[in-house]
Amino acid sequence: MIDIYTLTSTLHDARELDRSSATFLNEVFPDGDYRLAGNDFSAFRGDPDLIFVRTGGTEGLFLEVIPDLVNRGIRRYTLLTSGSNNSLAASMEILSFLGKVGLEGEILHGSAAYIRRRIDTIEKVSKARKALQGLRLGVLGMPSDWLIASDVDQQAVQDQLGIELIGIPMDKVKAVIREASAGTAPVAAKTIEAAAPAVRDAVPGALQIHEGIKSIVKNSRLDGFTLRCFDLLKEFGNTGCLSLAAFNAEGIPAACEGDIPALLTMTIAKVVCGHTGFMANPSRIDPETGEAVFAHCTIPFDIIDGVSLDSHFESGIGVGIKGHFPEQDITIFKVSGDLSQAFIAEGRILRNLDEKNLCRTQIVVRLDEPELARKYFLSRPVGNHHIIIPGRWKDVLEAVLPHQHHCCGGGHHGGGHHGCGRHH
Repeated sequence: MIDIYTLTSTLHDARELDRSSATFLNEVFPDGDYRLAGNDFSAFRGDPDLIFVRTGGTEGLFLEVIPDLVNRGIRRYTLLTSGSNNSLAASMEILSFLGKVGLEGEILHGSAAYIRRRIDTIEKVSKARKALQGLRLGVLGMPSDWLIASDVDQQAVQDQLGIELIGIPMDKVKAVIREASAGTAPVAAKTIEAAAPAVRDAVPGALQIHEGIKSIVKNSRLDGFTLRCFDLLKEFGNTGCLSLAAFNAEGIPAACEGDIPALLTMTIAKVVCGHTGFMANPSRIDPETGEAVFAHCTIPFDIIDGVSLDSHFESGIGVGIKGHFPEQDITIFKVSGDLSQAFIAEGRILRNLDEKNLCRTQIVVRLDEPELARKYFLSRPVGNHHIIIPGRWKDVLEAVLPHQHHCCGGGHHGGGHHGCGRHH
C-alpha cells in the first residue's frame, strides 16, 4: 500500500480536480493499492511515499512543509505528476529547489504503465535498503594476498548500507574446522558417486570444512561471510568450494578468497534480486564482440540446472564444483570496497564450456553493450571478481546505489554519472 500526499492550489475547481485526480490514480493503481493522505504530512516517511503535485502554484506550499520533513531526516522525495493542471511545471521547480539545497528527488511522469513500473522499483529499493540495515557479515581470515585493489572502507559500508563487518581470525576458523565432524552432503549421492575416485575420497573433508563454517556462522550470528579459502588447501588438503555453494543456495551470501567487495556485491544481489549470484573471474574477453568467459570453482546450487564434482582447479586437490547454467539473461554486478563505484551491465549466457585450463564452472556471456568489454573490463574494472545474477536487474540495482559512479554504459539514472571513465 502506497501513501500519497498531495499539494494542491486553492485556485483550481476542487470538484473537477478531484474527478481528474481519481481518474489518473486509478490508471496508475488499477488494483487500488494506494492510500490518499491529503495535505497532512505529519506521517510522511519518504520512499516509498509519494507527493502528488496535483496543480501548479504549489511550490510555496512545499516550502511550508519541507523544514519539518528535513528535520525528521527525510532526504529523498518522489513527486507524482498527472500531466495536467501545470503539475509537471510545479514539480520541476520543486525538484530544482531540492537539488539546490542538497536533497534528492525524482519526478514520476509519463504513461500510467511507466509510472507504475517506477513505483514498483522504488518499493523494491526501499525494502532492500531496510533489509540491508543491521546485517552482520563475517570476514573469515584476511583477504587473499593477491586482492591488492579490493580493500574496503568499513565506515562507508556502515554509513551507506548499515552493514557491520565482523573479523574472525583464520587461526580460529581452522581450529573450529579441526573439531568439526563431517555432516550431510548438500548434493545427491549419485553426484558424489559419479565423481573421480580422488574427488569422492575428498568429499568427507569438504563436509568437515562445511560443518566447521556452519558453527562459526551460527555462533557469530553472521548473515553472510567471505572465507580466505586458499589457506585451507595446505592445512586440510581441501577447499571451501562445496561449503560456499551450499551456503549461497541457502540464501546466505558466501564469497571466496576473503574478497569483501565481492561479498558486499553478493549481499546486495541477494536482498534485491533474490539470488546471491555466481562469483567468477573474467577469464577471456573479446573487445570486438562483447563476449566474455567467466569461471570459478564454486557456484550456488540454486541457480544452475546441473552439477558435477571435480577437483579444485589451481591445486588439483579437494572438491570443486562444476555447475551447468541454462541459457538465460543475466546481470553482471560489482561494487567497490568504498562503495564509490558500481559496475552494472546486462547480457546473456550463450553456452557452458568444459576447458581444462579454467576453473570448473565456465560460461560464455555476451554483453548487451559490447563496447563495455574494452571501456570497462580492459580499461577501468572494479577489481577482478564479478557477480553473475540470473535475470535483468540493472534498473533496480542502480536505484539502490544512487550515489555511486556507475560503469554501466547507459544514460543518467538516479544521480550518478554513467559510462566508464568519468568519476565524481
